[in-house]
Amino acid sequence: MTKRRDVVRLLEQNGFWSKGGAKHEKFTNGKVTVLVKRHREIEDETFERIKRQAGIG
Repeated sequence: MTKRRDVVRLLEQNGFWSKGGAKHEKFTNGKVTVLVKRHREIEDETFERIKRQAGIG
């Protein structure tokens, strides 16, 4: 499990910003949009999927 704030920090360091959202927060870099659950911890498989969608490592 990965802390949500670490996921958000990684996205922001790679040029993404928040566009809000309800059950999921939307992060975009102007071209790609990824959704992050509003839970304290994110499952590792979900974190890997988010990184893949964002084009990060």
